[in-house]
Amino acid sequence: MRLLLDQNLSPSLLTTLADLHPGSTHVREVGLQAADDDAVWQYAVQQRFTIVSKDADFHERSFFLGHPPKVIWIRRGNCSTNEIAAILRDHHAEILSFERDEEGSFLALG
Repeated sequence: MRLLLDQNLSPSLLTTLADLHPGSTHVREVGLQAADDDAVWQYAVQQRFTIVSKDADFHERSFFLGHPPKVIWIRRGNCSTNEIAAILRDHHAEILSFERDEEGSFLALG
């Protein structure tokens, strides 16, 4: 699963998670760091990414629009990049199952 990390997540996660999610990127790397949610959503659809965010807006959008793209919502307040990486690593099997789920639009992790 290729991830598109939202602006509220550190780009350094790409290196940390490269073994599990090769081909992933961050909104900064594709010129979307100041883009609105619609532009990020459309990019993820076109490029076949799963959006990862701590922002509930994408979670809510997935309720109304369904998928693609799929959304992984990190339900944590202030926390370190290492904690985010640990969450994504600890839930890797669940993320892979989510990827195969034809009906699931979002996955909440915390």
